[in-house]
Amino acid sequence: MADRTVVTVDRRARIALVRADVSPLQARAANLSAVTAALEEAAIPYFCVRGVSNRSSVVAVDAEDREQVLAALAAACARLPGYVSQSTGSGADSPGTSTPGFEPQAWRRLRDGPVLRLTWYWTDPRRRLVLGLPFGCDVEFWTRQEDSLVAPRRNLVAERLPAGAPTVQATEACFTALAPPTAHTTVRTRPEFAIRRPDDVTFPVDVVYTWVDGTDPEWLRRRAEVAGTPYHAESASAARFLSRDELRYSLRSLHTYAPWVRTVHLVTDDQVPAWLDPSAPGLRVVSHREIFRDPSLLPTFNSHAIESQLHHIEGLSEHFLYFNDDVFLGCEVTPKDFFLANGITKFFPSPALVPPGSPSADDIPASAAGKNNRRLIAQRFGTVLTQKMKHMPHALRRSVLYEIEETFPTEHHGTAGNRFRSVADISIASSLHHYYAFHTGRAVAGELEYAIAELSHPDTPARLAHLLARRDRHVFCLNDAFSTEEDLAAQLSILTPFLDTYFPVASPWEKG
Repeated sequence: MADRTVVTVDRRARIALVRADVSPLQARAANLSAVTAALEEAAIPYFCVRGVSNRSSVVAVDAEDREQVLAALAAACARLPGYVSQSTGSGADSPGTSTPGFEPQAWRRLRDGPVLRLTWYWTDPRRRLVLGLPFGCDVEFWTRQEDSLVAPRRNLVAERLPAGAPTVQATEACFTALAPPTAHTTVRTRPEFAIRRPDDVTFPVDVVYTWVDGTDPEWLRRRAEVAGTPYHAESASAARFLSRDELRYSLRSLHTYAPWVRTVHLVTDDQVPAWLDPSAPGLRVVSHREIFRDPSLLPTFNSHAIESQLHHIEGLSEHFLYFNDDVFLGCEVTPKDFFLANGITKFFPSPALVPPGSPSADDIPASAAGKNNRRLIAQRFGTVLTQKMKHMPHALRRSVLYEIEETFPTEHHGTAGNRFRSVADISIASSLHHYYAFHTGRAVAGELEYAIAELSHPDTPARLAHLLARRDRHVFCLNDAFSTEEDLAAQLSILTPFLDTYFPVASPWEKG
């Protein structure tokens, strides 16, 4: 029997089932399984439907079997405490208040509803993450009209099907974009739903992180031995190299909210966090030495230089997301949030502007690089870029990055050779790729719910509390440009509890 606990959801007490590996995809699958198991035990025919939500699942039954269906579902809710509500419209993620399905009166109130949502609440052992109604399973009562079954609401494929037609098994990925394209789990459905639509992203998507341990004595020694210094105070700031365990929690966010990612590539200067298992499936630790074609350019302490070489990672997918370790997924995302099914990438312009004029030593590195990007885009395409990009996962294509390397060889090699950030750098992965791909028909502007918190700002605790309470940002960034080592202890006292509460479930890439 599953462990149970009581949680509070929308100011109501709910009985939740406990799993150490709880996640949105797991909750969705478990709720669907509970419903289908109940129907199979009662020998009631059903088939899965491709609904409009990636979070919730949909099961269709014949409305003539209503009494048997309600009895089977009530029994399932009694075995493991489940909840029932009436689902309206086209399948919203939050259909309304749920009532205990283990209490008979709930079924009397809802017995005539055309669509019912069955929800088992799920949480982690510390009750930090609670997954409920949005991940429930909708049971649709399809009505008979002559020789057809007609859906009570729209779906993405078919609203009328032949009655009594045979069912087939289809992969979970046909019904939710949260599932990996290679998912082995199958469900019972009709052949009409066992398809891939033209807008489904089916190509593999990898993730690349760049990471540095700025407290490592060997790394500090190598940095001290390199001639030259950063040109701007922001480049030299200790904040750029301080570790608050952000990578651990960013990986947790990725595992929880983007389970469709194929492989994570962690690019480092031969460093590995003590808590990371580099042999874990789905993870590759990549040395700078593996991706820099010119080894004389190493060691480097310039993120622009490292980012210029990412497309050289062996085995990297054509389409990938580039993360910094201060970027986190705040809720579920799908490949469609970053790519179109035809391979076009999405980028996310910021309201922050690239200052006019030529690069100067007074520019922060992002502005200087933006000005250099602007010159290249203007020369090549005749337009003048004015916007920076949000600090988000960057959707990139290897082929575009190779093309940029060939198109701007002087600037590309120059950036790769600058061991510290330079006023002459271009920012390829975070900006130039997006503008170049847009002008060549391979990128479009996208939109996701986003937030950024500057750790050195006094309102940071309030902003973090707001993020945790709402959990409605697809992406958030915990940025830091000017903190010192003396600030670290105070920041950790705020940041660690926030991250540990938001992302309580360990990723499979963490040691024991």
